[in-house]
Amino acid sequence: MPKIPRDISGKELSKLLNKYQYQIARESGSHIRLISTYQNTEHKITIPDHHQIKLGTLNNILNDIAEYLKISKQDLIDELFK
Repeated sequence: MPKIPRDISGKELSKLLNKYQYQIARESGSHIRLISTYQNTEHKITIPDHHQIKLGTLNNILNDIAEYLKISKQDLIDELFK
């Protein structure tokens, strides 16, 4: 059972989220805007384009995505970071 990685960048996370049809809508400044229609509804998230996303920020992003996908956060972590 993988844990949340402590050294993932915004670019790496956006690539991993392609699995759930998240596509980059725009990049402005130090943030990346992603949009997904995986669940037949549009879901938008913004992630920081930093070399290392802070753990609390990453945790909030994963909670938001897990809620949208209607799966547990741990299942999401297992699928993304296995």
